[in-house]
Amino acid sequence: MSHIDPTPGQYAHDRYAPEPHQPERRRTGGARRAALTIQTLADIAAGFLVLWIALHLLGANEGNVFVEFVRGSAELLSWWSQDIFTMDTEGLRVLLNHGLPALIYLAVGHGVAARLNRA
Repeated sequence: MSHIDPTPGQYAHDRYAPEPHQPERRRTGGARRAALTIQTLADIAAGFLVLWIALHLLGANEGNVFVEFVRGSAELLSWWSQDIFTMDTEGLRVLLNHGLPALIYLAVGHGVAARLNRA
């Protein structure tokens, strides 16, 4: 009878040995949760801004409750960038004045989250 499996316990010392190439990670779950929270908030903020741009460019009814909510949220999030660009075309003005904060929120939010994940 041939038995190809090793005897039980023969290689037990190799099973749980740490890899020599992998650094030991002592990261707490708090940093990961904070990074995920920041990244999610940045994504939501950018989402509201992009949604308002799309609704405006598509000519949505601004009397609608949902459209008013999205517009109010977008105005609140982009208060600091209002009228940076003054264009004659209303659509281009909305695109630039709300698109810039969306890009900045995404870049800063994801950058901070990546930094927290590395720490």
